[in-house]
Amino acid sequence: MQKMKLVLVGNGMAGVRTLEELIKLEPDLYDITVFGSEPYPNYNRIMLSPVLAGEQGIQDIILNDLDWYKDNNITLHLNKKVVKIDRKNKVVYAEDGTEAAYDRLLLATGSTPFMLPVPGRELAGVIGYRDIHDTNAMIDAAARYRHAVVIGGGLLGLEAANGLALRGMDVTVVHLMPWLMERQMDQSSAQMLQGSLEAKGLKFLLEKQTEMLLGDSTGRVKAIRFKDGSEIPADLLVMAVGIRPNTALAESAGIHCNKGIVVNDTMQTYDPSIYAVGECVSHRGTAYGLVAPLFDMAKVCANHLARMGI
Repeated sequence: MQKMKLVLVGNGMAGVRTLEELIKLEPDLYDITVFGSEPYPNYNRIMLSPVLAGEQGIQDIILNDLDWYKDNNITLHLNKKVVKIDRKNKVVYAEDGTEAAYDRLLLATGSTPFMLPVPGRELAGVIGYRDIHDTNAMIDAAARYRHAVVIGGGLLGLEAANGLALRGMDVTVVHLMPWLMERQMDQSSAQMLQGSLEAKGLKFLLEKQTEMLLGDSTGRVKAIRFKDGSEIPADLLVMAVGIRPNTALAESAGIHCNKGIVVNDTMQTYDPSIYAVGECVSHRGTAYGLVAPLFDMAKVCANHLARMGI
């Protein structure tokens, strides 16, 4: 019997976990093809902070090396971004023209960093903090520049600031709210955290609203200006102010999205041959950014792809 074709778009933690669960249940049901827009196999995004801090290398955070794909007969396309889904003919197309037919399509396109819509955000040296590319850009900047500004006093912003400080940069964290990590901490515990980070050399500007980013003659960021008129130097500016589900590919194919790719309880989209898991998903009106619920999605999706309970 000819195997069905399963195509996974997105080589991140949720999508590949779905494949792992599926292979446990039905190792021979599908011919599997994976498209990843990055040049790396599946890695642990949560561990980017130790890489930035110099405590680990890229190789240390790889979850599934190239041999894993080979051992499971998975066709892997790295550095290939899928830009079109032909739902009628069930084919996906990558930017470079690579195509793959599917019987079942799994979208795991993740999320993108939210970039503040302020003048100057397009300058060189202004980045989000989401993947290995961003991490490498920060490591490179730390070797060449002095002043770093991190906008966002949540966990991700503080991890970025700490890593850059460990690499020798003069780091200021800018936060809109009255205290750090306001979703997880009350004011007194946040002040204790701030004090311990200040002892490590980090600086903080709280209740500051960014007005614009200023560039030098080469087109690189050189300073940040606030609504109160004050300015501080910034050779590197990292925005860690939240994420947005990456729904562009799904929307371009006419798949229903509403603050994420809308799925039912079996992780199917409004097109029953297309599934979605991970940070790109909206399930019962909620988009998740934590790994535990994403792995639960993976298990449910794998179960359904394996035809359990159908």
